[in-house]
Amino acid sequence: MSTYIENFKRFRPLLNELVSRDIKIKYRRSIMGVLWTLLNPLLMMIVLSIVFSNLFKFDIENFPLYLLSGQVIFNFYSDSTNNAMGAIIFNAPLIKKVYVPKYLFVVSRVVSSFINLMAAFTALLFVMVATRAELHWTALLSFIPLALLVMFSLGVSLFLSAVVVKFRDIMHFYSVFITALMYLTPVIYPMSILPQWMKYVVLANPITNYLIMFRDTMLNNSIPGGMNLLIGGIEAILAMVIGLIVFYKKQDDFILKNVPWRISRLWKSSRFP
Repeated sequence: MSTYIENFKRFRPLLNELVSRDIKIKYRRSIMGVLWTLLNPLLMMIVLSIVFSNLFKFDIENFPLYLLSGQVIFNFYSDSTNNAMGAIIFNAPLIKKVYVPKYLFVVSRVVSSFINLMAAFTALLFVMVATRAELHWTALLSFIPLALLVMFSLGVSLFLSAVVVKFRDIMHFYSVFITALMYLTPVIYPMSILPQWMKYVVLANPITNYLIMFRDTMLNNSIPGGMNLLIGGIEAILAMVIGLIVFYKKQDDFILKNVPWRISRLWKSSRFP
């Protein structure tokens, strides 16, 4: 374990550069640049609030806050996993030329998405102040569901980035999956409108649990339930363990897939952890 920690410290400057590059690429040739990380969730909240508050009469106090809190959670998961999924493929030329811990490319995508998450969280605080919503002390506990969400998303990202190297069709399937997952997450609608059987389906979605805990701390002045924390923790740990195992077993394929077998043997015998 100490070897991995030392290796991470050694390449931490590279991680910082990768994160900076990802953000610059996303907002290059944009007049407002990184300000879009703050404006995008606000503008989406305004549009969706106008549309859904008129189409559906949800019995939700301060619907814009309810909607924006859902966007904060779901958009991070969607953005981080979608971006990290192609991290290895898009950085293949660099991976084949020099030794770099391959997980750094995945971590950098998740970290850049986390920066967007913090911007969206700031937007949520602005809206709470603007709408004169009560900001309770339980908001200080919001880091718990956010930390679990980041851990879960990183595990999923490691898994996806590894399997996509061989099965490219997953990238196309995942976009459909994310759309379905959005409708199975109570971002826009309240759980109370769902039939009982549908509630079980929505609650089986891990993102729903993190969203419920986040809304409890930010909007409902309540501490996350013990069962929610237990389930959320187990899901995050399982995602990380599975992601790390799959990524570690598949990482040689990232550069050895089209390399002569002699070079392949040499690399395997001398590769770093």
